[in-house]
Amino acid sequence: MTSALPAPFTVAVATATVLGCLAYLTAAARLRARGDAWPYGRDALVAAGGAVLVAGVAEPWGTAPPFTAHMLTHLCVGMLAPLLLVLGRPLTLLLRTAPVPLRRGLVALTRSRWATVPALPPVAALLDFGGLWLLYRTPLLSVSHHSPWLNTLVHVHILLAGVLFSFGVLALDPVRHRPGYGLRAVVLLTAGTAHAVLAKSLYAAGPPGTSFGTADLHLASQVMYYGGDAVELALAAVVAWQWYRAGGRALRRAGRAGAGGAAAAATRP
Repeated sequence: MTSALPAPFTVAVATATVLGCLAYLTAAARLRARGDAWPYGRDALVAAGGAVLVAGVAEPWGTAPPFTAHMLTHLCVGMLAPLLLVLGRPLTLLLRTAPVPLRRGLVALTRSRWATVPALPPVAALLDFGGLWLLYRTPLLSVSHHSPWLNTLVHVHILLAGVLFSFGVLALDPVRHRPGYGLRAVVLLTAGTAHAVLAKSLYAAGPPGTSFGTADLHLASQVMYYGGDAVELALAAVVAWQWYRAGGRALRRAGRAGAGGAAAAATRP
């Protein structure tokens, strides 16, 4: 069994990623040219995310054991690249630079129920981590490696589900209902636990229908466990920072309201 991705999928993802990154950088430059602020750090995050995604589908670690190579691809395509791309806030940039008709369509899309429900953190987590349990704890992985179209479909799901999960948990771009910090933290903790348990189970037994070597299984599960932890800690750090800033803003508003009330009371006859 090999971990190689179908060539059309690799070419399509790499081409779309490069074009998407170039479009992002062009839009950001146009935004700055008209005098609007847009941090250069977001450009760097999107470029880094694009590079990780292209590396993930190009599989430069092709000489690694097959399941370890597959897991490195999973880590890049489904976790690290989505995190970096979402941190660049591409939807916000598009809403600020797109022509008015397109912008109206995007606003309507971000406010529609059918488009926002999949981005709710619990739903996104179920699609992402539930899909991984389905992939690794049923014969799906074995079957997909003998069927190029199914293998392509599996990796498309891994990529989209990863983007959806990072988008929903971080909630950086405008959406219809921004989920609360408590809900996002609980979902992130639960999803991280499910990912860690799955990685540990793979250390003990490979996916049904596969015949990976013991050393390959152990190394792949460690890549999944520690790599997943690193990405999930980064997600948690961003959510915690957002929560901290929101708490600070609430305290300042309360302080101003209290000072205003005290001043009004002092001026009463």
